[in-house]
Amino acid sequence: MLSNEVIFFTLFIVFIVTVLMIDLKFIGKNSHIVSFKEASIWSVIWVSTALLFFVFIRYFGEHIHGIQNIADLKEVITKYSYNLKIDESDYAKSLDMYRKNMSVSYLSGYFIEKSLSVDNLFVILMILTGFSVRKENYKPVLFYGILGALVLRFIFIFAGSALVHQFSWLLLVFGAFLIFQGVKMFIQRNIEETIEPQNHKLVKFLSKRFPVYPRFVKDRFFVRKSGKLFVTPLLIVLIFIEFSDVIFAFDSIPAIFSVSIDPYVVFFSNVFAILGLRALFFLLIKVVDMFHYLKVGISFLLAFIGFKLLFHTWLDKIGFKTEYSLFIILFILVTSIVLSLVFSKKELVVEK
Repeated sequence: MLSNEVIFFTLFIVFIVTVLMIDLKFIGKNSHIVSFKEASIWSVIWVSTALLFFVFIRYFGEHIHGIQNIADLKEVITKYSYNLKIDESDYAKSLDMYRKNMSVSYLSGYFIEKSLSVDNLFVILMILTGFSVRKENYKPVLFYGILGALVLRFIFIFAGSALVHQFSWLLLVFGAFLIFQGVKMFIQRNIEETIEPQNHKLVKFLSKRFPVYPRFVKDRFFVRKSGKLFVTPLLIVLIFIEFSDVIFAFDSIPAIFSVSIDPYVVFFSNVFAILGLRALFFLLIKVVDMFHYLKVGISFLLAFIGFKLLFHTWLDKIGFKTEYSLFIILFILVTSIVLSLVFSKKELVVEK
């Protein structure tokens, strides 16, 4: 008999795949340059969907794990929310506490993944421009890039969750790593990143092992010429993007484990954050220079999350609640955005 978790997870995956297929087959079937208006509309749609799922978790979150009584609730809390203290004599109150904790963890994970993905989007933009990909072909590349990212995150999250449950000291390793990454990002915040695709080891590796067609062929990843199958440069770009996502996953996955070790909550927050990345990408390329303090904010965010992982036992003892993390995450992100708008890049250059 299938567990409630498997049934719910399967339905969730079916829903996500259905939405992606509708986008691919109907909405995005013709390659075109995505306008600011279209990107804005889709951003609103994806953010709204993520918030609706937050509402679902807040009031019906117990259905994910099939919780039906106090015994089920205690088992799930022991496994995934060991720092949550409940009143075993009051099932309704305890269930509401669990729902609230779960929903706040989901929302915190969503904002963490969303903010960390911004840096990844800048790298993706460099990859696309470095390979001279036409703007009308950005959309299909990003679609399959996001699809691949979802598969990779599924593997990383559930494997990571299993390791964390088996070896709890890994949270300390994750914490130290994130603090290191935060400090490194802050120090290198003003260094211009460059990518030379033709000299990259991954490109050289693929070119030696696969017949690569010398030019782009519309939005196709493969092309057959004279009976021989070639991969187009667009497929190389796609693989490059997936490779970059693997690198960034080493930051984002440990970061989200700072707010929850429930793999389902972590995966759901990742999925909704990633699904909106394509629309966010087309928004960012229009206003990429406006948020110059965002990288500073992300570096502080990584450092805070790393601190939280390193000292999670002490924080639990002093009663540090899950919603406090959400407030701090939002404060860091909003502050970096406001400072970027108040102090423009031009003004900073003039002052220097």
